[in-house]
Amino acid sequence: MTQPTIRRAAVIGSGVMGSGIAAHLANSGIPCLLLDVAPAQLTEEEAKLGLTLEHPSVRNRLANAAIAKMKKTNPAPLYAEEFAQRITPGNLEDDLPRIAEADWVIEVIVEKLEAKRQLFGRIEPYWRPGIVVSSNTSGISINEMAKERSEGFRGHFMGTHFFNPPRYMKLIEIIPGHDTDPELVKRMKAFCETKLGKGVVLAKDTPNFIANRIGTYGMLAVLREMAEKGYTVEEIDAATGPAMGRPKSASMRTLDLVGLDTFEHVVDNVRNNVADPAEQALFETPEAVRELVKGGRLGEKSGAGFYCKRKGADGKNEILALDPATMEYRPQRKPSAGSLEASKQAKGTRAKIQALLGGGDRYSELAWNVLKRTLLYSASKAYEIADSIEEIDKAMRWGFNWELGPFETWDAIGLVPSAKRMAAEGESLPEWVAAWIAEGHTSFYSQEQGVRSYAHEGRWRKEEQRAEIVSLKGLKEQGRTIKGNGGASLIDLGDGVACLEFHSPNNAIGADILTMISQSVDEVRRNYEGLVIANEGRNFCVGANLMLLLMEAQEQEWEEIDGIIRQFQNAMLKLKRLEKPVVAAPHRMTLGGGVEACLPADLVVASPETYYGLVEVGVGLIPAGGGCKEFALRASESAASLPGSDVQPYVIRSFETIGMAKVSTSGHDAKKLGYLRETDRVAANPDHRIYEAKQAVLRMVQGGYEPVPERKLAVAGAEGKAVLTLGAIGMRESGYISDHDLKIAKKLAHVLAGGDLPAGTLVSEQYMLDLEREAFLSLCGEPLTQQRMQHMLTKGKALRN
Repeated sequence: MTQPTIRRAAVIGSGVMGSGIAAHLANSGIPCLLLDVAPAQLTEEEAKLGLTLEHPSVRNRLANAAIAKMKKTNPAPLYAEEFAQRITPGNLEDDLPRIAEADWVIEVIVEKLEAKRQLFGRIEPYWRPGIVVSSNTSGISINEMAKERSEGFRGHFMGTHFFNPPRYMKLIEIIPGHDTDPELVKRMKAFCETKLGKGVVLAKDTPNFIANRIGTYGMLAVLREMAEKGYTVEEIDAATGPAMGRPKSASMRTLDLVGLDTFEHVVDNVRNNVADPAEQALFETPEAVRELVKGGRLGEKSGAGFYCKRKGADGKNEILALDPATMEYRPQRKPSAGSLEASKQAKGTRAKIQALLGGGDRYSELAWNVLKRTLLYSASKAYEIADSIEEIDKAMRWGFNWELGPFETWDAIGLVPSAKRMAAEGESLPEWVAAWIAEGHTSFYSQEQGVRSYAHEGRWRKEEQRAEIVSLKGLKEQGRTIKGNGGASLIDLGDGVACLEFHSPNNAIGADILTMISQSVDEVRRNYEGLVIANEGRNFCVGANLMLLLMEAQEQEWEEIDGIIRQFQNAMLKLKRLEKPVVAAPHRMTLGGGVEACLPADLVVASPETYYGLVEVGVGLIPAGGGCKEFALRASESAASLPGSDVQPYVIRSFETIGMAKVSTSGHDAKKLGYLRETDRVAANPDHRIYEAKQAVLRMVQGGYEPVPERKLAVAGAEGKAVLTLGAIGMRESGYISDHDLKIAKKLAHVLAGGDLPAGTLVSEQYMLDLEREAFLSLCGEPLTQQRMQHMLTKGKALRN
């Protein structure tokens, strides 16, 4: 069976998940038909407009409303608002035949088996061979849904369980039915990974599949501990959040976000669909949840759940916590204990969990009991719900944002000692785990020369090695580091391409990174074909080392600051002048100096979730590592590309972007803001960006790469500076900015306009760098700027003084 390329899709159901899936298909460049039911009644507004039930805007009301909501929702489901144009609204009565035009039809209606069966019965008359049909169910049997359909339909049918919100959550569980073509499953997996940018796990058709099965059980274990041991809501979240390698929302806040009614439904789905009475008993919904749901306290969507937001006596919002004993809300009480503090101080997830468990207090006991139950349950269900423990670990990392999956967690706390403790406490290990330990194994995973293997059916199985997933950590373990220091390393990617990796705290740019940039340019010039700039940190780079700058400014070490900025500028200029291709591959937070480290590159291959911005004005400064210079250069080049065009409008745009510290909401948005060029790219899958960056380098080499010669740029000059300054003064007079903001804006205007030269004067890049550095130095000496720097370092947010 061949499976055509998916060029068009249809989503049936325009609720939160359906509209989110349609939005992400649009993000990925796939036109999508979004269908829902045709309303049976007019709204008051429609009646006032004289519309009838037959009017298209009425019949498509639900899909239209969903598309309109996409543009306003925060966090945004779309990479860019204009991508909504790729979604066509419709309704099931008029437009169902149009699914024949699609290559993939996704059902996203109510989680009821009979409703889904009926819908697939309506779909099949319009289905043609080759169309993939899938359900986004979170736990209903795939085989039961399709059992009344034809053999050909069942061969093209599967579950594709997206996690909410679809844009941001990495996981898709693909669940084949008994009759689903295995080759089609492989191709859909590859499509979801490469085109939708997702992490895909293959799940078996069991209740709630993988992530929801394990995650729901883990939540029940938490709620059981709370009920049996009298822990407070805050204590539960303190021990089961980052201290345990879980998200900040921990357990109770996560339940509120999910919705307690939704959680109850998911729990009931397992209990009603498993045969073992002992397991059914494990999936009894706790009394506290039932009482909250009965009272309409469903979590965040109803305004109250385990937490409740209310206005305090001072009129400000405050978050109250539920007292499980009284089921009433009270002010939160922040837990404090040695184990919690030790976990907070520990570096890395493994060390945090070990510190939490080793504290010897009630929180250590809570963490142990929750982990013990979750690990044992995961192991007991391992081969029932998935083909490997690796799939389970991926599902929990990608679907629930756990730092470590269950089996990785078990390794982190010590497989053998923890198993002995479990046995001493009367627990029974699953037979396969006991046999694995008896054979002398001390972990579920092993690492050798950068390649990881995992326990599988009594032997080691190597993880799949895929060319498009490059692991810098793995390459370093293979001895592929060319050179390095405390802040950065140069790594051999193979095929004559090197990678410059930042690994300082928060990947902040300091002297170590700048030195390594300079050394990397020399090394690549001598021995390599090109350079990639990328790393595997949580964020690409949050900017320069602000603490160092503040300390030097407070000590009035102006020569030291001048030297730091000169080193930064020289490193960026040296990178730009490298005679070999340079490709930057930023991801997530890429701010200030992080952007300036990418600006010299010939090409940028960004992650879809790249939050990119020159934000220096937020700490009372302006970009001085070449950021202003590069924007002025781009303005000059843009004007030169259109005969008779003036540079001024382009400079104004740059002034607004930098002066307002605009940060992109996605890689695509970075193009709209002018941070990325039209020639720059956004990788569909963030895990592939280093590979794609390397391939881009090789294509440039094969195409006969020629470095861009240094060119002079035309400046807006004194006239342009006056226009920019006037705009800033207007904002001050309107109360939008402070006096200090105005001072910063004037400095920025002076630099971007090229100083007080006549408009159109051609200047060198070095001239612009000198202007940057002078303005930066003068602002460092301002007490209000130093206050802003201090506030950012201590509070983590900008101060407007």
